[in-house]
Amino acid sequence: MIERRCRRHRGWRVRVKYAIGVSQSFRRASGHRTRSLDPKWRADGYSRRVGRLLSIAAGVHPDLAPTTMVEVAAAAGWPACGIWFDPDTWNEDTTHEVRRRLADTGVVGLDLEPVILSPDGPDPGERLIEAAAALGVRNVLFTSRLPDAAATADRFAELCSVAAPLGVRLACEFLPAFPLSNLAIAEAIVQNHDPEVAGILVDNLHLSRSGASPADLARVDPRRFPYLQVADAPAELPSDFRELAREAMHGRSVPGDGALPIDELLAAVPAVPLSFEVRSRALRDGWPDPVERASMLLSRVRGLEHL
Repeated sequence: MIERRCRRHRGWRVRVKYAIGVSQSFRRASGHRTRSLDPKWRADGYSRRVGRLLSIAAGVHPDLAPTTMVEVAAAAGWPACGIWFDPDTWNEDTTHEVRRRLADTGVVGLDLEPVILSPDGPDPGERLIEAAAALGVRNVLFTSRLPDAAATADRFAELCSVAAPLGVRLACEFLPAFPLSNLAIAEAIVQNHDPEVAGILVDNLHLSRSGASPADLARVDPRRFPYLQVADAPAELPSDFRELAREAMHGRSVPGDGALPIDELLAAVPAVPLSFEVRSRALRDGWPDPVERASMLLSRVRGLEHL
């Protein structure tokens, strides 16, 4: 029912035509495993002014199955999307169906997430990397709740050795609510690995809440930034840890509705894709229909002056 509804949504076929052109250019340029932008293409969700691929993050629709997420992104006109990997439900059939949806719609899978190291048990890192390779998804999001930084670095190195021959890159994300809490720690984790295999994922909300600013990114090799996650929020910092976690999971704003320095971020890291990680209860409640929510977000993103 959702797939039929997506196909009926106004503009779906036109938008998918453009997105398929982008996807085909990826395949010609890089083969089926690695996808990168052909600047000649201008899909509806592709920024004409700065030449960036625009992607809707999986967190915008936390309740959608990965196959439906691809369909919704296509129906709303996004040329790329993030895909959530649930280790309890993902299997070979899931990989097959998601790959088919990506091929049918031309939507680009920007990232597959998440690998989260935890003291509570083993992570699904190898499975997730193998699924990303099978899907043609270049980036796998990595972070850690382990209190031991050395253990995090060791596991990251193990997963890099799995990812490298498959053409997959680990994007190491820092979150102030985790022990892997800031840019410096992420730098230390990736520093001994090829930037083509080991990147740093900057989420502008986490950057702000960790006490850093876009100016701090200047010291990092720009090849380390495969893409950015973008949202908005008030300038004021959360009052405590619980509020910090609530804001990250449910309290983000659409870019332009807050006070985070998005212009400065885009100037500091030019030309890479942008994933709009607008995890927002207000957005979910205000636009319960997933296609309408995704369409509204893309409309707002396209209207931003700094894009």
